Amino acid sequence: MKFEIEHKYLVLKDLWHSSKKPEGILIKQGYLLDHPEKIIRVRVKRDQGFLTIKGPTVKATRLEYEYPIPVADAEELLQSFVGHCIEKIRFNIIFAGKLWEIDEFLGDNEGLLLAEIELKSEAETYEKPPWIGEEVTEDPRYYNSCLAKNPLKSWNQK
Repeated sequence: MKFEIEHKYLVLKDLWHSSKKPEGILIKQGYLLDHPEKIIRVRVKRDQGFLTIKGPTVKATRLEYEYPIPVADAEELLQSFVGHCIEKIRFNIIFAGKLWEIDEFLGDNEGLLLAEIELKSEAETYEKPPWIGEEVTEDPRYYNSCLAKNPLKSWNQK
């Protein structure tokens, strides 16, 4: 079994925007199945396609299986079988020996900046970059699958 142990944080925009960063990668993704117990995601990242299956999240851990698929298939699945997609630019930053993935969301989630760090165990310690804000690991509003259905722009309209 493959487990994903991930912590998610809001990013402090002013500090992030003034930081040096590498070129970002455009990611488009959507969900074929979005259920509290299981998610099936399709993703296009550059010229690659991926199909990902995730189990329920318990604290910061869940089962995850990811498989490469032809990019043309991924694009067709997104167009034909997905109701809501999200787009984001991902920046990969190494800080204190750990990979941080920072997502700058586009479209209906524009303005949202999230950072994730994947760990080998729940007990693993790590240092946070200066642009890391509030932890939102257990807040489902910030799950990508939730952002696809209930984007940031709709939060203040309720």
